Amino acid sequence: MAAAVQPRLAPAEAAALTRRITLASTCVAGLLVAIKAAVWAISGSVALLASAADSGLDLLASLLTFFAVRYAAAPPDAEHRFGHGKAEAFASLMQAGLVFASAALVGREAIHNLLEPHEVRQEGLAVAVMLVSTVMTAGLIAAQGYVLKRTSSVAVAGDRAHYATDLASNAVALLGIGATALMGWNGLDALAALVVTALLLWGAVSVFREAASQLMDRELPPAERARIVELVTADPSLTDVHQLRTRASGPYVHMQMHVDLDPALSLQQAHAAVVAAEKRILAEFPSADIIIHPDPRGAAEPHGGAFAETPLGKRGLNEDLRD
Repeated sequence: MAAAVQPRLAPAEAAALTRRITLASTCVAGLLVAIKAAVWAISGSVALLASAADSGLDLLASLLTFFAVRYAAAPPDAEHRFGHGKAEAFASLMQAGLVFASAALVGREAIHNLLEPHEVRQEGLAVAVMLVSTVMTAGLIAAQGYVLKRTSSVAVAGDRAHYATDLASNAVALLGIGATALMGWNGLDALAALVVTALLLWGAVSVFREAASQLMDRELPPAERARIVELVTADPSLTDVHQLRTRASGPYVHMQMHVDLDPALSLQQAHAAVVAAEKRILAEFPSADIIIHPDPRGAAEPHGGAFAETPLGKRGLNEDLRD
């Protein structure tokens, strides 16, 4: 029995959700940049400066995501027959680059202030700003988590990784500023900024890996692949799904497969069985682009091409579903 799979939303519903969450992300980032920059100018906290710089690049990343999800949801055209979904993955790659840049700038400033500590002013105000930032960021992450459960958007996932890192960095900066205020050692503020740098680097690597997986056409998770096979073979006239290939492209899912049918069926009967299988898949994967190639059971010739069946038969690409 295949594991339960969360049904995907129709393209229009998924696009509406991603548009709303990316708009919320952009607004939150803009507000945090303004607040942190203003209070940094008053307090001089390098930890707060690190957090403000991070939020500034998050604003740019959120703007990229804001436009990317809209472009990715555009329908196929004459030059992009598979749609524009990979725009989301490209946006995530740019997000990763921005986070790497943010980590470099923050790390440089932290090391400079660790070697030459300076006084942090208005610690109470800086602490208050970080508390507000932490609450706002936590709320946005919760909303993004809800959207991700429904859409699996790699662009929103990248944006959420930014803010998850922000949440951790806010907590670290808050500890650094608070420790500086209580203990009077300004170096703690710079050490907190170094920890923020490490968190930024970790977040950038995670975003890069997720985007690269989609750009490299990584298969859907095994549970979803198994569910596709289960939906196709719900009709006993369709058996032995093989050469199943799947990939995600932004809000869309592309899948192709071969399936065995009774060779005694007429062309019309075989077509009807395949169309019915496509409808079953679309009920749970409404954004899917599906190609099903019927083979006469027991009488099919091996297929050639760049991704031909292996000499071992119909294994290889489907071992994760059969073992």
